[in-house]
Amino acid sequence: MSTTKLPTIGLLYLDHVLRFFDKSNFKSWPDKIETVCYHWGNDKARFVREVKSKNIDILIGNIPATAYETFREIARELPDVRFLPSMDTQFANKSKENVTHFCEKHDLPIPKTDIFYEKDEAMAFLRKTSYPKIIKKSYGPSNYGGYFVHKVDSFKEVVELLNKKKYHPIYVQEFVPMKADIRVMLIGHKPVCAFWRRPPEGEWLTNTSQGGSMDYSDVPKEALQIAVNASKAAKAEYWASDIALGVDGKYRILECATAFAAFPYIRDWIGQYIMWTLCSERFKKPHIPLYNWEELGKIRTPLLRTMRNITFGEYTPSSDSADSAAVTNPELYPLLPVELQLDEEWPSESWNFQDNYTPKSKAKIVTDLHLENQDVSEDDGLEDVIGDGLERVLNDSNDEFEVDAEVDAGELILTTSELENFFAGVKGIGPKLTEVIISTLGEKGTSEAITADPSVFLTVKNIQQKKVDAIIAHWDNFKTTLVTTDFS
Repeated sequence: MSTTKLPTIGLLYLDHVLRFFDKSNFKSWPDKIETVCYHWGNDKARFVREVKSKNIDILIGNIPATAYETFREIARELPDVRFLPSMDTQFANKSKENVTHFCEKHDLPIPKTDIFYEKDEAMAFLRKTSYPKIIKKSYGPSNYGGYFVHKVDSFKEVVELLNKKKYHPIYVQEFVPMKADIRVMLIGHKPVCAFWRRPPEGEWLTNTSQGGSMDYSDVPKEALQIAVNASKAAKAEYWASDIALGVDGKYRILECATAFAAFPYIRDWIGQYIMWTLCSERFKKPHIPLYNWEELGKIRTPLLRTMRNITFGEYTPSSDSADSAAVTNPELYPLLPVELQLDEEWPSESWNFQDNYTPKSKAKIVTDLHLENQDVSEDDGLEDVIGDGLERVLNDSNDEFEVDAEVDAGELILTTSELENFFAGVKGIGPKLTEVIISTLGEKGTSEAITADPSVFLTVKNIQQKKVDAIIAHWDNFKTTLVTTDFS
């Protein structure tokens, strides 16, 4: 047995987020596996202290979109801790916009995509473009069965959608008529599971929750290769890509990330792979045959969800026959270790448009507040110049990214006490569930969900459509009780 000292592993968990890994996924790891949980809110400093106090060397786990930028900061405060997957690898987890940037940089095929942070630019494009188009919510929770993916057939439908949803940025893709899409899961850049998702007759969404079907047979190598290329570009220990097969015969990436739904036995394989990469002297490289999914896919799904520790025997060709030639044939998709990168490929200073982007109108106003840019006569006082500029800031800030310029209730940010008061009147939502909602979405996110996009509540644990309907109904009455500030 090798005497090589093993690194201390920590599993990263977050309150109200489903756990991807469990200690049992790292079977035969001889040392204690630590766990650390991020509690949202102002928990960054405490979380960093806990990681340091437990002397964790490797922190394993996926970061949800709403915590990604915080963990970018946390990773910088823990330079001696290796995040696995790295923050760069998880760049695509944060948003569909990030998926677009990632694919464009690495020349991976995607539908033609336009992203607008300026309302006027978006509307000018959408007035003149051809239809149909797909409009998606870029940031925040994932697709969740198609709730945040919309097919629009005219500019009128665009206006109706964006008046209701207020998506920011406005993320527009060409509508690609497709036969089906393919989910490919990879470990060490090797496809380990792949299946077709086919839309129901006359529909375009392939999600099984929307009536789509799935099967594991004859997944084409072209799709597998695209997924492999994406995994290598992301330097991903594990990865998944959703790839559309268009009626034109072309393949295009729709989604890709390290966060995906996976059977327990696949998480076991990832755990065994990670152990091998951390210490190949002590742990055997897992053997996962290509197209294994065609056989495993014959097992009923309820049973497949319970199966653990699936292993395969490795074929050894005879040395006294023609089979010996097989020894020299390279494996089509070998299981590979991931090369560590010390530099950041996607630093937030350059790529966090959600928080860093300044609308052109506001940027111009701020510039105009400087005295050297003002035409001030002797009769004009400095207070008048600055006052005029601030008035424009207040007036213009109200119509950002709205199809209509008027202010509506969707812009209200409720305080925690106002939110608690609101949910107290919603049937089926008690104090504990209220606390879960606010801690998951935050004050701003919860307010926006109530006032503009209630479907976001479906991403919160124990919230189903019935409760969302109750929230919508209660808001219609509750909003009349609020007192708003008049900036005119």
